[in-house]
Amino acid sequence: MKTTKLILRQDINKLGQAGDVVSVRAGYARNYLLPQGLAYPATAANMRQLEEERKRAEARARRDYLEAKRRAAQLENVSLTFHVQAGEESKLFGSITAADIAGRLKEQGLDFEVDRRWIELEEPIKALGVYNVPVRLHTDVKPEVKVWVIKAE
Repeated sequence: MKTTKLILRQDINKLGQAGDVVSVRAGYARNYLLPQGLAYPATAANMRQLEEERKRAEARARRDYLEAKRRAAQLENVSLTFHVQAGEESKLFGSITAADIAGRLKEQGLDFEVDRRWIELEEPIKALGVYNVPVRLHTDVKPEVKVWVIKAE
């Protein structure tokens, strides 16, 4: 039973994640993984290249995290006020959506633009009140923006 060492190019169920070095049977490597472009041989040169790619990816991830923390510091002090028409029992005529919040954030003079998909609003706001709305800037960074929904006179 001959085995071959390969570096995976993408995640493969029950085998490993992209970038993992795995040992598989020679036939599986030769007949499936290599022709499909799912892996490449684990030669010394490829191992060096893999290590360099990992270092670049770690540096990029750290840079993205620090940028998200910087942006979060700006967002934490932001408070948005919506003056809306409301009827009986404080229910709104219409609703306030993630796109509305993103539009208001654009007017706040931030040095970056908040995409509406970053705003984690489970459902549109349909009642008067004060809401803390999380904004996903990074997997580990989710500042909250205070949204005031006030009845228009």
